Amino acid sequence: MLKHLIRKEFLQIRRDRRMAPIIFVAPMLQLLIFGYAATLDVVEIPMVICDQDRSSTSRELVRRMEGADTFSPLLYVEQPDQVDLLLTRGDAGVALVIPTGLGERVLSGGTADVQLLVDGADSVTASQGLSAAVLISGQYAQDVLRDRLAAVGMQMPELPRLEPRVWYNPELKSRNYMVPALLGLILMLMTMMLTSMALVREKEAGTMEQLAVTPVRPVQLILGKLLPFVMIGFVQVTVITSVAVLWFRVPFEGSLLALYLMVLPFLLNTLGIGLMVSTVSSTQQQAMMTAMFFFMMPMIYFSGFVFPIESMPEWVQPVCYVVPLKYFLEIIRGIFLRGVGIEVLWKDVLALTVLGIGWLSFSVARFRKTVD
Repeated sequence: MLKHLIRKEFLQIRRDRRMAPIIFVAPMLQLLIFGYAATLDVVEIPMVICDQDRSSTSRELVRRMEGADTFSPLLYVEQPDQVDLLLTRGDAGVALVIPTGLGERVLSGGTADVQLLVDGADSVTASQGLSAAVLISGQYAQDVLRDRLAAVGMQMPELPRLEPRVWYNPELKSRNYMVPALLGLILMLMTMMLTSMALVREKEAGTMEQLAVTPVRPVQLILGKLLPFVMIGFVQVTVITSVAVLWFRVPFEGSLLALYLMVLPFLLNTLGIGLMVSTVSSTQQQAMMTAMFFFMMPMIYFSGFVFPIESMPEWVQPVCYVVPLKYFLEIIRGIFLRGVGIEVLWKDVLALTVLGIGWLSFSVARFRKTVD
């Protein structure tokens, strides 16, 4: 009986011309769009330069700013008030104002200040632009000091050197961090939405009542509805992982078998929530809105996908520990980038399993009551 229910579900999916694009085309488009758009790497910040000194010292500082990938293009103005206009209009994110007499003060050993203005409206761009400019100017100041000491026969003392070693993502590409997370996000969106809408579609068509009066047990009916979406979920994991590795060149250091096994606890959660949404919804539109606003959006915000959990207020952080997506993001990033397995990720797998059993049990109880 269960085999026939699963076959019936796949036949319905095949006959519905809207389902194939949603199941297979939509995840690919989402991954390609978000894979390029969801990046934290900030490059080519427009920078305005007002050089009132025009000395060799100021020109060297400007040259170093030009050589950085962070700043491009460079806009040159004559007066400081023009800088204010460009920052106000958003035409520039960072401004470097070099006062008159900078070169003379550097040569005479006096204090030489350069003004750096940053548009803080975009805090991410502002912080990275500020860090890059401070780093460049600090290195230039050290080089100037070294040259002055060498001119008088002195040697600059050796400063402690920090030798960084970046593990798991040596190039610090945010794409390697974000694209694996998109696998969890897309899998959540698709399985949760498809499950809730497929069950509500039965209600709208009146076939749920017909199934209820057949010898099919409620448990068989539930399994017949959920198992096809488990299979579809594994297909989507395969496709998304292939695109992430082959197209976006995201390193995959772990085991593919471990990834498939750890997807199961996450699907318990998404399918359980989708089943629960179907029990409180009367139409497909209502199911979509309920799933989106009450589950998907909060899970995205509280999972650490967009905002670091550590940066949230302490009274908000406990909410994050009941969000299934939080644990699944840890799992897929651990498998993709760190190459770890169940020996490291068992706590996240256990948390997902407990949450999944809870969601699925609650949803099955509600669904059986609705069917009865």
